[in-house]
Amino acid sequence: MAAKAKKPTSKAGPRPAPPAVPGKLKRKDYEAELERLHIELVKLQRWVQATGAKVCIVFEGRDGAGKGGTIKAITERVSPRVFRVIALPAPTEREKSQMYVQRYLPHLPAAGEIVIFDRSWYNRAGVERVMGFCTDEQARKFVKAVPLVEQAIVDSGIILLKYWLEVSPDEQTRRLKARIDDGRKLWKLSPMDLKSYSRWYDYSRARDEMFAATDTGFAPWFVVRSDDKKRARLNLITHLLARIPYKEPPREKIKLPKRQKPHGYREPAYPFKYVEERF
Repeated sequence: MAAKAKKPTSKAGPRPAPPAVPGKLKRKDYEAELERLHIELVKLQRWVQATGAKVCIVFEGRDGAGKGGTIKAITERVSPRVFRVIALPAPTEREKSQMYVQRYLPHLPAAGEIVIFDRSWYNRAGVERVMGFCTDEQARKFVKAVPLVEQAIVDSGIILLKYWLEVSPDEQTRRLKARIDDGRKLWKLSPMDLKSYSRWYDYSRARDEMFAATDTGFAPWFVVRSDDKKRARLNLITHLLARIPYKEPPREKIKLPKRQKPHGYREPAYPFKYVEERF
């Protein structure tokens, strides 16, 4: 009887299984991890103040990718005097006549500061290019020049981190529709957002060209999958903390001093106008 033929085997070996889709993150687990990260962010804040370090964090991504919520998660437990959020409006006529990055440079961090750009000089490579606020030639010149600017920023001692939040088409649609139906979020939906929404692939092409030109060894881009907002925030903050060589500075034990005695002070009979207590 003839021997049974063996099935040919692939030299490459078996294909790896696709990554498992994680289940929904429970709110209590998210809040517990975020609390731990907030403590680390406070340590980072104290280290920056103690050492005079300078940190600049750039947030980019499509409309609805979760930039605002992530920035809020980073800053809600730290000092706004140390963590400064910069979200510049449309340029004035005077600013339009300047060198493009000029209006961003005054906002870069000084010693003891962490500056977060909620959109940045990369507007030129993204929204300005796609929506026709600059020419293709201006956009190409920008992506060619910006690595030189970022090299100067890094050489000045600034820790520069660049994050791109990536959202899927379906999730972006869901989030933008939610803004339409939620009176608390209507302000987050501008006419420009609606125009941008229809140009998904124009933005994809602009993003790809931007990455190819500006993803450098001294200022790399880090992409965060943001369809799951909670996981995106935790992953980004964890990554951010790992990229900065901070250490908790020593501090003296805090003890409240004794409160002074009244020495004859009495509460006045002044008719204070108290807010009505409805709750």
